Amino acid sequence: MKFTVERDLLIDGVNWVARSLSTRPIQTALLGIMIDVTNSITLTGSDLETSTKATITADIATKGKVLVPGRLLAEIARALPAKPVTFFLDGTRVLVTAGSAKFTLPTLPLDEYPNLPQLPETSGEIPGDVFAAAINQVAIAAGKDDSLPTLTGVHIEMNKSTITLAATDRYRLAVKEINWNPKDQNTEATTLLRARTLIDVAKSLTGTGQITFALSPSASNEKLVGFISEEKTMTSRTLDGTFPPFRHLLPTESTAEATIEVGPFLDSVRRVALVTDKTVPLRLIFSKNTLQLEAGTGEDAQATEELNINYTGEDINIAFNPTFLTDGLQAINSPFVHISFTGDKKPAVLTGKSEPNGVINTTYKYLLMPMRYTS
Repeated sequence: MKFTVERDLLIDGVNWVARSLSTRPIQTALLGIMIDVTNSITLTGSDLETSTKATITADIATKGKVLVPGRLLAEIARALPAKPVTFFLDGTRVLVTAGSAKFTLPTLPLDEYPNLPQLPETSGEIPGDVFAAAINQVAIAAGKDDSLPTLTGVHIEMNKSTITLAATDRYRLAVKEINWNPKDQNTEATTLLRARTLIDVAKSLTGTGQITFALSPSASNEKLVGFISEEKTMTSRTLDGTFPPFRHLLPTESTAEATIEVGPFLDSVRRVALVTDKTVPLRLIFSKNTLQLEAGTGEDAQATEELNINYTGEDINIAFNPTFLTDGLQAINSPFVHISFTGDKKPAVLTGKSEPNGVINTTYKYLLMPMRYTS
């Protein structure tokens, strides 16, 4: 096996494939990236839950297949000088050269590498930038506690030409609706994928062109979701369990509403929150077109700030986790935030607006539970 490849193509492909490598795999072969040289170069990595592939073009002298330590290959690729990179399999070693830089990589037992699941049948397409933005808006609300695996996922619901993504950690809920182009206009399906898997998709399978979805049939024993973009693919097993019902949590009416410019609001939240931590709430007092932000009580450090806002309805005195509030304000991706309330002790819903008196963008909703605070 011998081939020469451009360094930047190698780095891009290896970095993508290395994402799915486990730091503690159940078998040694899963530490490796498989390099399969045919008419092009296919790089493969897997932790048996998620599998990634990248196809890159190269000047191929001889074909072959080899398994090398994946993370070491990724580090070497990033460190190589900006020159063409040559790979040459010499017995049980792979020689990697670029200019005057030379590395020798050991190989791993190729016959121990598991058979990976095949990419499911294509279900439809969506613009990459649209899908990436939706994932980033929703995945922030996914749980981090692996003892509650269902809540570490993003619920994906496909209903004809609409995809709904939802995630919750029990303290907040993010819901986003986007349009897509299904292969079958009557497509209806749901799946649950790890949020961290989707974040990797957003980082690496987007930016150019379309992303193709691939779903296992509902009757299949293998519950898989695939993503395809240009020369990269990812296949992931879905999470077991059922995502909790969430639509009934989003109120249809409100007793008070506020419209606030996001930039100054974010700045105020960050300043006042300097005297808090994740366990200390940030108190918000809404009244007569003003918002008073307060944090800290008693002998602790304290901070206050006031903003002029557009406000209608009853006075609201409520408190939020400042980190969760900041996440929501950033995720709405709009110049103005619209906040609707149904009471001091009930969740608030954040949505975006392009103008103070403009139409509310209801395609993204961020529901935030209030915290208890000491007066």
